[in-house]
Amino acid sequence: MTKRRNITIGVATAIALAAVGTGLTLPANAAPKEGVVIGADSASAIPGSYIVTLKKSEHRAATFAGKSVVTDHGADIQRVYTHALNGYAVTMSADEARQLAADPAVDKVYADQKVSLMGTQTNPANWGLDRVDQPSLPLNQTYNYPDTAGSGVTAYVIDTGVRITHQDLEGRASNGYDAIDGDNVAQDGNGHGTHVATTIAGGQYGVAKKANIVAVRVLNNSGSGTTAQVVAGVDWVTANHSGPSVANMSLGAPSTITAIDDAVRNSIASGVTYAIAAGNSNVDAKNTSPAHVTEAITVGATDSSDTRAYFSNYGNVVDLFAPGVSITAGWNTGDTATNTISGTSMATPHTAGAAAIYLGTHPDATPAQVQQALIDGTSKNVVTDPGRRTPNRLLNIVP
Repeated sequence: MTKRRNITIGVATAIALAAVGTGLTLPANAAPKEGVVIGADSASAIPGSYIVTLKKSEHRAATFAGKSVVTDHGADIQRVYTHALNGYAVTMSADEARQLAADPAVDKVYADQKVSLMGTQTNPANWGLDRVDQPSLPLNQTYNYPDTAGSGVTAYVIDTGVRITHQDLEGRASNGYDAIDGDNVAQDGNGHGTHVATTIAGGQYGVAKKANIVAVRVLNNSGSGTTAQVVAGVDWVTANHSGPSVANMSLGAPSTITAIDDAVRNSIASGVTYAIAAGNSNVDAKNTSPAHVTEAITVGATDSSDTRAYFSNYGNVVDLFAPGVSITAGWNTGDTATNTISGTSMATPHTAGAAAIYLGTHPDATPAQVQQALIDGTSKNVVTDPGRRTPNRLLNIVP
């Protein structure tokens, strides 16, 4: 061991002497190079918390060499991403993050940010299922769907968790991953995730009544989380999905959070169809992440008169609208509990359920094919006030 250390020191000394011998000099106090930290100026940025991706041509995140790239710059690794992203969630100072961003082995450094549910509003009524099986109004008080009903398809609910024992899920729900607690029990302490799950696949309230649900918890009981947690959930889905798969993301964040966008794009490339809420701020959805991911199915909300909900985001990144006002579905407070709420969060699981129905009869369809099939199957020009530059399309299930 001593001999090897002496050899190493000797080589270093020789290199230093060679540099001196050639007349080269090094600046005494050269400022370290700095790169750009994406989203560092965002109001929702979390101080000292970052997401780092490595160039795949340089290192894989799971390797010692890859980890050394970030730890050598002073980072403490909190999470390792190996599927949706090739990188890490880390803590470090702002100066260290900028220096890390300049490292030639690093692809991008993002400021970690706060992420939250798309807001909901309480209102009594139930009509969404009735609407998505017919091209036009009036409602006919029935919901007709193919016998396959999403059988053999898995829907991943990336949300606040799911009450998997809820009776409306009929034993077809299971725990997947909890990015909040770091375990595999994705219990819902909020209600939002259970509402989404039962809208996708509930026996009474769901669109795809034979699909399976897997709970992926990325938001806490208050409905908030971080970029790092959301990416961890997407990374888990990307690594673990099997067979025909759809993921629902009824959440959003500022458009600077491209780490989520990149993770979702890579997950879609792995074969998972994503339905994503357009958002509830009555603005162009191009400014919302991950709603502006074009490879995903981005969903706006309508009411029972086929009018765009006053809160629904709009714009040319919105692929279609779906029922999202006064939607009744399961809740987390009991195995038979229900709640009636509104939001693009409610429109999105109608669409995820429709994707599951399509995959049930077309199990080899790619995410792009599912997206196009649902777009082609929509009712055209029936939505009142869709918003500027928004395609006028309303969801209809496609067998």
